[in-house]
Amino acid sequence: MHLGLPLAFYHIDMKVLKVKDQATGQFNGGEIMEHKPIGFPQDGGSGGPYSNLFYWAHAWTDIGSTIGEHPHQGFEIMSFVLEGEIEHYDSQQQGWSKLAKGGAQVIRSGSGISHAEKLHKGTHMFQIWLDPDLSKSMSKPASYDDYHSHCFTFIEEQGRKVKVYAGEGGPMKLDTPGVEIVEMRFGSGEHTVKLNIEKIHSIYLLDSLASIGGEQLERGDFVILSNKEEIRITAENEAVIFMVSSPLHLDYRTYSQT
Repeated sequence: MHLGLPLAFYHIDMKVLKVKDQATGQFNGGEIMEHKPIGFPQDGGSGGPYSNLFYWAHAWTDIGSTIGEHPHQGFEIMSFVLEGEIEHYDSQQQGWSKLAKGGAQVIRSGSGISHAEKLHKGTHMFQIWLDPDLSKSMSKPASYDDYHSHCFTFIEEQGRKVKVYAGEGGPMKLDTPGVEIVEMRFGSGEHTVKLNIEKIHSIYLLDSLASIGGEQLERGDFVILSNKEEIRITAENEAVIFMVSSPLHLDYRTYSQT
């Protein structure tokens, strides 16, 4: 039995979710807005959980706003600051900590934690939830780590710059198995990216225009790839992608399958 993906994904090599087809959300009367390539069932949109990826939102604010204290349990919750600055409060440290552009945070919510988030004016961020096997994680004490921008460096290889957040060479430590997270910057032209055929690869186009696998994409579009050993990316100007690679097959049943 294959766990971690809806059956349909085993027969789909590439799925594109245009930004217009993604779920949307907002906080505080629209002070914070969201596009969600992977939303909750009640969010609408055409993207739902797969592998050990449970949720993915791009949130932003033009004026700054705060999401009040709220609880989490079981899931591993990652925040990535794309622009601006965020602050985070949780029930363990009982104080606020800051993360600026290029920083990231992991909350292993375990048996339970409450936190609040403050997005400063002009901030853009990702929040991505992983399912680390809730049958085990919910019995562990909650913990978290902040990673400031200086923790991550770009490495130049084969005509592109690669920043590794998690996986081989990356500083982020995750409980969720088999997850790799990178940001790639491509100069103008055609590039070939090698892929692990045992993974499903989730790509968010952060900047510029690009063609991925022959599909023309704009900023905010989202691509899911499986059963591929490589993909061709053609960049206009400097294209930036954010990619999460997760196992094609899991040895545990995820929350979305219960």
